[in-house]
Amino acid sequence: MNPKQARDRLDGLWRRGLECLGTRYAIMGGAMTWVSERHLVAALSNGGGFGVIANGAMAPDQLADEIDGTMALTEMPFGVNLVTMHPDLEALGDVCIAKGISHVVLAGGLPRSATISRLKDGGAKVVCFAPALAIARKLVRLGVDAIVIEGMEAGGHIGPVSTGVLAQEILPVIREVPVFVAGGIGRGEAILAYLEMGASGVQLGTRFVCATESIAHPRFKQAFIRASARDAVASVQVDPKFPVIPVRALRNDASARFVEAQHEIIARFRGGELDQKQAQLEIEYFWVGALRRAVFEGDVENGSLMAGQSVGMVAEEQPAAEIIEELVDQAAAVLLARESIEAAE
Repeated sequence: MNPKQARDRLDGLWRRGLECLGTRYAIMGGAMTWVSERHLVAALSNGGGFGVIANGAMAPDQLADEIDGTMALTEMPFGVNLVTMHPDLEALGDVCIAKGISHVVLAGGLPRSATISRLKDGGAKVVCFAPALAIARKLVRLGVDAIVIEGMEAGGHIGPVSTGVLAQEILPVIREVPVFVAGGIGRGEAILAYLEMGASGVQLGTRFVCATESIAHPRFKQAFIRASARDAVASVQVDPKFPVIPVRALRNDASARFVEAQHEIIARFRGGELDQKQAQLEIEYFWVGALRRAVFEGDVENGSLMAGQSVGMVAEEQPAAEIIEELVDQAAAVLLARESIEAAE
């Protein structure tokens, strides 16, 4: 086997993902608020992967502008990530349809059947996250076109189960639609392992934060380059009456301040200043402003450095296309080495 044949074999393993995304490689970019904007998204798609715009809290007109800006930088397919809890979700979906977006990724909760149908009727493929097998099965029944399973090793808001366990639970069972694996993936060897378990492709976020095309502040990128896996820790919940979706980020002053902020907000609730819903929202909104400060202003102490545990594999700033090719080369190298061993035997 030569390097080209190894890549051909890799193409066979993620063929379903390639067909789903319409890309050279079945590598999706994770939608990272403030980071996954037009420059990084276009660079990922131009590099053979699949960039995904993180809509976050953007209004419909802002999303339309971001899509136009991305289309000016690439002719390759890319997607848009929409948060199901967004108050303008329907209008945002309409923007995606009007702009001819090929894939809409719905995150942040189980989407309504009507939302999925509306997007599919508008010509978009719908991709959703499944944190458990039961939810994956329900999403299949709702008609989604692909599923992403993301383990707790990922950056940002995370669930309670590791990527490896989710993969073992879901990949052997869900065959109706392509399944992409995410969370803690930083090298091509891991990509190959999940493909051989039955995945159709992968999604990576943390690995692309330090792409040359990423607009993240230089101090934000340096924090990633210096960090190890154990520096990316999950946030702490101080009161079970105010559940917090854990956020994985690099440990800094903001991590400690989040604990203090929860105590302060809960005290205001107990004092009658806030009702429970308002208090819960204030707790969740803590990270939105903190992340923006870190990404744009480079405030790496008071801002949020959302990162997955694969941050330890981020060693330098590289062009997005170079990162993608490196990942593919690593996966192909395993196939080549295996062939050499088998031939020697």
